[in-house]
Amino acid sequence: MESKVLVRIGAIIFVAFAITAAVVEMVREDAPVPPAAAPSLLPPPDPLRADLRRCQQMGEAAANDPGCLAAWAETRDRFLGRNRSSARTQPASE
Repeated sequence: MESKVLVRIGAIIFVAFAITAAVVEMVREDAPVPPAAAPSLLPPPDPLRADLRRCQQMGEAAANDPGCLAAWAETRDRFLGRNRSSARTQPASE
């Protein structure tokens, strides 16, 4: 008989704890939302990104497009840390 009473008391305590936690969560105020970054602090848009997006939308035709080939070369040079002038002066190794 005592085990049933203990189980009931435990269930009541659990339900009371769950209700209390729910009420506290509903009453708690959310932290203020930080203001959006000022437009003057945003980095300037990268024109290379727009070119790459255009090439992506072109699909297979981009492989023959000189603009896409130039954009890919610029991206490759940026990734490898080369500037465009040094990339042009180095001979191509075969």
